[in-house]
Amino acid sequence: MRPLIAGNWKMHGTLREGAALAEAVRAGAGGAPGVDLLVCPPFPYVQVIAAAMLGQPVAVGAQDCHAAAKGAHTGDVAAAMLRDVGASHVILGHSERRADHAETDAAVRAKAEAALSAGLTPIVCVGESEAQRLAGEAEAVVTAQLEGSLPEGFAAAGGVVAYEPVWAIGTGRTPTEADIAAIHGAIRARLVARFGQAGESLRILYGGSVKPGNARAILALANVDGALVGGASLVAADFLAIAAAAG
Repeated sequence: MRPLIAGNWKMHGTLREGAALAEAVRAGAGGAPGVDLLVCPPFPYVQVIAAAMLGQPVAVGAQDCHAAAKGAHTGDVAAAMLRDVGASHVILGHSERRADHAETDAAVRAKAEAALSAGLTPIVCVGESEAQRLAGEAEAVVTAQLEGSLPEGFAAAGGVVAYEPVWAIGTGRTPTEADIAAIHGAIRARLVARFGQAGESLRILYGGSVKPGNARAILALANVDGALVGGASLVAADFLAIAAAAG
């Protein structure tokens, strides 16, 4: 399966900084020819960076969308709008969205349905808190999130799942390789149980303090088909080193 390395820039950078970062990623993309690259800048920069990446081996995505196609939703962005300005993917259900905006599994599922309807590939995030892991509930929490967050058309459209243990995001801490492999195996089993053979070919990304120093070991694990990279995606050399490790 061809790996996907996706950069979630979150709420960082000016337009000039974002354009420079995108150019550096584009220029170095040839160093990972067997890997799909994706950058997800803040909303205001999506169109400019998508235009700069047109015809280049780096796709551009967004970090969220609304479940409605249009309407009186001040401050929100419809999936079709993102598609219209050049986005191909959208991150949904990230733990920061679930925490900061009280997004439920049902809300994430509705957004994923909207993304599919607009022709976007959803990257649906799941992951447990530290308390849930310590209580031995990690697998149950993640599989329940999968069940509630993925719409019926997800597999047919080639949707992507990202496992991000909440306690590892931006902390510099990562689960053990055995823990990552166990959760990814459980996710794969759940995808196959729900979607049949199509579940075998869906990409499952790992996210949570991925950096050049640990990327190769993580990406070599079974059922780890790429990475959703946060902080390291803001440094082109680090992001490209992670991509090279996937190849």
